[in-house]
Amino acid sequence: MKELELKYGCNPNQKPSRIFMNEGELPVTVLNGKPGYINFLDAFNGWQLVKELKEATGLCAATSFKHVSPAGAAVGLPLTEIERKIYWVDDCGELSPLASAYARARGADRMSSFGDFISLSDVCDADTAKLIKREVSDGVIAPGYTQEALDILSQKKNGNYNVIQIDPDYVPNPIEHKEVFGVVFEQGRNELKIDRDFLSNVVTENKEIPDSAKIDLIIALITLKYTQSNSVCYAKGGQAIGIGAGQQSRIHCTRLAGQKADNWYLRQSPQVQNLQFVDGLSRANRDNAIDVYIGDEYEDVLREGEWQKIFKEKPPVFTREEKKAWLAGNTDVALGSDAFFPFGDNIERARKSGVKYIAEPGGSIRDDNVIETADKYDMVMAFTGLRLFHH
Repeated sequence: MKELELKYGCNPNQKPSRIFMNEGELPVTVLNGKPGYINFLDAFNGWQLVKELKEATGLCAATSFKHVSPAGAAVGLPLTEIERKIYWVDDCGELSPLASAYARARGADRMSSFGDFISLSDVCDADTAKLIKREVSDGVIAPGYTQEALDILSQKKNGNYNVIQIDPDYVPNPIEHKEVFGVVFEQGRNELKIDRDFLSNVVTENKEIPDSAKIDLIIALITLKYTQSNSVCYAKGGQAIGIGAGQQSRIHCTRLAGQKADNWYLRQSPQVQNLQFVDGLSRANRDNAIDVYIGDEYEDVLREGEWQKIFKEKPPVFTREEKKAWLAGNTDVALGSDAFFPFGDNIERARKSGVKYIAEPGGSIRDDNVIETADKYDMVMAFTGLRLFHH
């Protein structure tokens, strides 16, 4: 098949819409549903991300995409008991590595992942399909599906869930084209392979990067390769825990991603774990309530007449001092940036979210100031020498 008609483009008024090949066959087969324009943008970007994560780490990988940027990305490491609880999978029994990867990718920022498009590095198994079925999602792309997984996914959305199979051996043309305002842009594809060699140029006094941190830095960098720039990614324990995408200022990327990383860790606190939700409250509504409860607008869910709709008993305020004390326990976080840090303020903000390991291109006229700030906190920073902008 050389082309596939889509419902519409980015918006319903943008018709006609299709994907097609000038030469050869499309590398995808739609097994169920009718994917749209943005679905395929998410699918193709996400597939590249998980394929490269698998190649770089040797672990199966998953990503949760929204609006052409990942909300989460992870490899298939086992989940801790607290992670199983905050990702709402503690009732699922033992999970396969691929299902664990998706639980992590979806769970990093559940608010942003609502209605996501999923990419999987390996054949989708029943464990993963069962997790996907219970979440609000637009579709999934993978190199294959077991029959049981396909049967499960085909029932989702009244039989209209988008299931795409991609040829894992497909190699795209090394030259990319994009048309904007009737003008064709051309560039070489970003074929850069990110691996441990990327982290060899350590510029700080502390030069010790344990293997677990190297995996986290690789996850952060590969995630950034497919995130709308400017972008910064915090990672820990085999997954992205905070992604700041599409900001014009790098410090705003660092703050946004840091706030998401903080929220990820705050959800593990006793104050959140002890919340008693009313029976029947959906996972999405629980996610919304937690997000408000740990934020500055907590009164919105604790107000008389409101908390009764959410909680069995009114929870105490999670004070600023309590949150600060809990966040101090988040340590050894890795951070990647798709371009150099122009000022040391990015390092100062990163420290507040537990960052210990950093990978960024370097090349700023203020590199000395950035290195000095990292040394002040005994951080380890590697200069990769290569920018990872994506638009």
